[in-house]
Amino acid sequence: MCEDDHENDHAGIGRRAVFVTGAAAALTLTTVSFASAAGGTGPRTRTVRGTLPPGAPDFVYVPVEVPRGVREIHVAYTYDRPTVPAGTQGNALDIGLFDEQGTDLGGRGFRGWSGGARTEFFVRADAATPGYLPGPVRAGTWHIALGPYTVAPQGLSYEITVTLTHGEQDEAPRPVYPPERAKGRGRAWYRGDCHLHSEYSDGRYTLAEIAELARAAGLDFINSSEHNTHSAHAHWAEHAGDDLLILLGEEITTRNGHVVALGTDPGTFVDWRYRARDNRFGRFARQIRRAGGLVVPAHPHATCIGCNWKFGFGEADAVEVWNGAYTPDDEVALADWDGMLVASVRDGRRDWIPAMGSSDSHRSPDVIGRPQTVVLADDLTREAIQEGIRAGRSYVAESSKVSLSLTASGGRGEHAGIGDRLRVAADTPVTVRLEVTGAPRCTVRLVTDQGVLFTSDPLPVSGAGVVEWGTTASYAAYVRAEVRHEAAAGPLPGALAAFTNPVFLGS
Repeated sequence: MCEDDHENDHAGIGRRAVFVTGAAAALTLTTVSFASAAGGTGPRTRTVRGTLPPGAPDFVYVPVEVPRGVREIHVAYTYDRPTVPAGTQGNALDIGLFDEQGTDLGGRGFRGWSGGARTEFFVRADAATPGYLPGPVRAGTWHIALGPYTVAPQGLSYEITVTLTHGEQDEAPRPVYPPERAKGRGRAWYRGDCHLHSEYSDGRYTLAEIAELARAAGLDFINSSEHNTHSAHAHWAEHAGDDLLILLGEEITTRNGHVVALGTDPGTFVDWRYRARDNRFGRFARQIRRAGGLVVPAHPHATCIGCNWKFGFGEADAVEVWNGAYTPDDEVALADWDGMLVASVRDGRRDWIPAMGSSDSHRSPDVIGRPQTVVLADDLTREAIQEGIRAGRSYVAESSKVSLSLTASGGRGEHAGIGDRLRVAADTPVTVRLEVTGAPRCTVRLVTDQGVLFTSDPLPVSGAGVVEWGTTASYAAYVRAEVRHEAAAGPLPGALAAFTNPVFLGS
């Protein structure tokens, strides 16, 4: 039986203790106190209620005073979902937890985030709900973090129930992480899916299911990318193997776009509590790189609230152009990326932003490995895969059935592949050659800084074919390939089956 069941009321937001500006607008409400529970033996519960109005801050913090002797914190919450007029957003309330180390930007006190995927969670030393971090429950002021993602015109009424259980704390587990190397094939093309979700954020797949499906999809590597939490990192080791490299990362889900941290050091957490106008993204992009990861803006033209990328691409190591089943927003992202390639040529820059693709799978029927990034790497290791992605030595395919080889060659034996530069004079004849397998009835398009300059006849039903095209560096500053389905096939007329990063032409 729970003892000392009390209720508190946060009437609207009038009972606020602190209004914070800076990282993102935030509000701290009246403290929930358990001081009188010190020394007890049974669970102690407090329930708080309140209402957030339209225009509420991005984050609302509920302080909880945790006395000594607590072994477990359990939080449950509900909120109302009133009917709203057509075209108006209803209520959606995310939730997470920070410990006695505080809520400062950077996440020193971060203990977990489940967004809107769960209605309750617990934390104790030896275990925690997926999305949350096990560890000591120390005395002090903890904070329940509320994220009012959208608020209906009527406001958002919530109820939070906090239960503290006293007792001896068990020993915290020592994390074990997957190895940074798998059994590769030396310098070869390796297939991967770098944007995946499990039960450790808002997915439904278990880690075991993801690993099994990744292997079935012919993948060599994957990247853990849960929303705003690194809690899955310590649970992947048993699912790795000689045949599957598991990189660790996070999907940082801000209110102005999402970014995948790809292949960071184990246990790295990257904060998400800022908008583009706060001018904080550069700080966290640098943190990702210091932790050995790549910065990859995800689905930059997605239409979901908060998904459209607004931070610019100055910090990007690559950009996710194709996300899941090919849809119109992917077509926009592809065109936008091609515009960035043209800008790099126009400005005479040797640096450019490679494109990649990932499934963003959450649950069945999402297909893990559709699409997948195929990377030319020196070996199947974290460092080699990242270097291949960073250099643009990669293409994106809808499945492991599709393989591409794009090369450009000059008249004196000069040769370059995907992501490389063919150094020839402006008027030197160049032969561009694309070999395709696994793309029946698809059409090949060769795209340059001028646009589409070559379109093939449909490939045979075998799906294999070779196309060649002649050009010069003065006519085409780069060449990249697109393999597209027949207009009547796929989820989008002319949807991609595969595309490559460019080969650059000229000295």
